[in-house]
Amino acid sequence: MTRFEPGAKVRVREDCPPGHIRTPVYLRGKPGVVQRYFGAFGNPERLAYNLTGPKKDLYKVRFRAADLWPDYQGSQKDVIEADLYDHWLETI
Repeated sequence: MTRFEPGAKVRVREDCPPGHIRTPVYLRGKPGVVQRYFGAFGNPERLAYNLTGPKKDLYKVRFRAADLWPDYQGSQKDVIEADLYDHWLETI
């Protein structure tokens, strides 16, 4: 069983840990909606240093462009989708 189902409202954890991080800075602290669950995979933040650990659930999350950039001039329908690991997501 996964922590998030499609349609779940989430927020990307607002954190700035050192090291190899795959979560874009511009998404941190921003709200989104889970679109899809991909499965569990090795954590790239550990694999980058040739370390192992438990697999992490990976999700596709959709963000409204206007939520990411306050001065966004494009359509209010514009979105960005990102593949994010479970440990970066919080329930809203």
